Amino acid sequence: MMELRWLEAFVAVAEELHFGRAAERLHMAQSPLSQVIRKLEKNVGSPLFKRSTRTVELTAPGQALLPYAYRILRSLNNAMDAARSAEGVPTGRFTLGFSGMHNHDTLPRITRALRENFPGVDLNLVGGIRTFDGMRQVRNEDLDASFLGIIGDVGTPLRAREISRHHLGVVVPTDHPLAHRDAIPIHQLRGESFVMGPVDGNSSMTVAALQICHAAGFQPEIAQAVSDPFLIVSMVAAGVGITILPSEVLPILPEAATWIELEGDPVPFSHGVVWSDDNESEPLQAFLTILDSIFPEPTLQ
Repeated sequence: MMELRWLEAFVAVAEELHFGRAAERLHMAQSPLSQVIRKLEKNVGSPLFKRSTRTVELTAPGQALLPYAYRILRSLNNAMDAARSAEGVPTGRFTLGFSGMHNHDTLPRITRALRENFPGVDLNLVGGIRTFDGMRQVRNEDLDASFLGIIGDVGTPLRAREISRHHLGVVVPTDHPLAHRDAIPIHQLRGESFVMGPVDGNSSMTVAALQICHAAGFQPEIAQAVSDPFLIVSMVAAGVGITILPSEVLPILPEAATWIELEGDPVPFSHGVVWSDDNESEPLQAFLTILDSIFPEPTLQ
């Protein structure tokens, strides 16, 4: 019969891809760890790792087992948390992803309230999370929830909750020829140099900016692609190029950058939280309770 400690050992080796580091992480010697893995492989009936003198790699059976091992270990942790929370005080670890620019207001409010109202929840914050990376990590249970930009249906088993709804505009350096304008049509940005996030499909903000440029009949000329959203507005202020961002950035714009409205109907951009229906942990339910109490359903700003 398979033992829980075998799965813990398997996950450690799968994540470290090194028996020595995995043994150190588990506070055991390398030889007993190798014996545990061999027992697990005998029980499964297939090798789980390809071993050489220099590398350790997951085999196809190992790759197939890993998500189920995560799920079993997570279910055990959830069960333990539920038992500790039986008296009405949720406990356990809660891992929340966020992106700095979008969360300059929301993150402090919700984390402070979570700590004040549910001190038994161990909050772990993971920064630099872009939309589709966040969705993938929530789906894979690497994150319990993540703040992100919302574009379209997130797909089962994920659930999304809108927090804020803003509209897109243009950010330019204060010495740019367009800086004195109150509003401009999007097609007037043709030929401008842009600063954007990486064009890899991971950022909902970059996807939205590209969509409105394409709808206006042009492909933006990207002078610089950077993943840090704060660096985007800093580079605009430095004169590297212009960018398209939601109006939520207005409070944090550098002095050398200015905001210009887009002519026509406002182009909305929603920011929210995503989590998985498969996650039944007490800390997640505590987080969702706080979310509903602090952030009502938004209107366009």
